[in-house]
Amino acid sequence: MVIKLRDASGLFNWNFKKQTMAVIIIAMTLLLGMVISSFLIGADKLGVNLAIRNSGPTFDHLFGTDWLGRDVLARTLKGLTLSLCVGVLAAFLSVVIALSLSLLASWNKTVDYMVTWLIDLFLSVPHIVTLILISFALGGGFKGLLIGLALTHWPSLARVLRAEVLQVKKAEYVEVSRRLGKSHLWIARHHLFPQLIPQLLVGFILLFPHAILHEAAITFLGFGLSSEVPAIGIILSESMRYLSTGMWWLALFPGLLLLIMVGIFDVIGHSLRSLIDPFHGQKT
Repeated sequence: MVIKLRDASGLFNWNFKKQTMAVIIIAMTLLLGMVISSFLIGADKLGVNLAIRNSGPTFDHLFGTDWLGRDVLARTLKGLTLSLCVGVLAAFLSVVIALSLSLLASWNKTVDYMVTWLIDLFLSVPHIVTLILISFALGGGFKGLLIGLALTHWPSLARVLRAEVLQVKKAEYVEVSRRLGKSHLWIARHHLFPQLIPQLLVGFILLFPHAILHEAAITFLGFGLSSEVPAIGIILSESMRYLSTGMWWLALFPGLLLLIMVGIFDVIGHSLRSLIDPFHGQKT
């Protein structure tokens, strides 16, 4: 009877892993399709063509055209690719900051207290407020937006990494290395960092939805990317003045694709965490 239960549990875990991998592959395929299609868009689709301005969705222009005759689908795909690039850089910098602070927290109690205080300080202020202040202080644009995103999206991940570091720090093999005279840097490199890789990978992916949405929000408010680039925030901001005239497609389709991209990253992140966490199958 015990053997049958173990076999059933193993079969369940195998099926769960297959389903999770299938979800990740489908999500990655959709994401790659968006990115690759944006590189295949010609300059004629992004150019001005007043002869077809203010046209609704058709087979030639699936998302319609704007007040200058520009194809909304082409601009939306270009904007999503730009948001993806910003999200990658911002998430990477946030992960580096979170990792550095979490490893510093293992140094001693004083440093750990300072790191905890810094995390609580950033978490006490809404992201959007801090992001606007940083971006505005740095003059906006790509640089200001990127630095603002990186400096406001690390606290939650840093809190998780710090808790993991403090737990690993109490392990017997770490204590043995410390008694053998190994330095803090050696212990962090050989004992602490390898244990943080799964959390770093999942945290990196889950930071994408927040970074992309906040990038679009800040750009929409006028504190982010320049109006010369086809960013999603710019597209949505410019479409607001035309909604009252019945040109609903200018905001609906770009906003919908933005939510789909964010949802894809969210699905990938949670599915990857399900694979990494060995107890996830039992929890569900």
